[in-house]
Amino acid sequence: MFNTSGDILDITLAVCVVVLTVFICLGLYYLVSGIHKIHKVIKRVDDGVSKAEEIIEIAREKLKNSSAYFMILGEIAKKAMEFVQEKREKKNPGTKKKK
Repeated sequence: MFNTSGDILDITLAVCVVVLTVFICLGLYYLVSGIHKIHKVIKRVDDGVSKAEEIIEIAREKLKNSSAYFMILGEIAKKAMEFVQEKREKKNPGTKKKK
């Protein structure tokens, strides 16, 4: 079967090529698996960022609406204070009005 040292060399080289091919395939498998996991993590982060942006946008809209309500409430409070001051002046005509 092994007539010369060249036959042994050829068989050894063939086994080395097969083993090297197996290691390269395993390495590529783990590389692709790692890239896939990284892609999943990036996708989850992207989804989280999208949800955070939606929440921030909703909060911004609520604040814009509530600021309009605060302005209205401020005007109502101002008118109420003026009304109370006018009633006090009518009740006590000797006091001075502050502005």
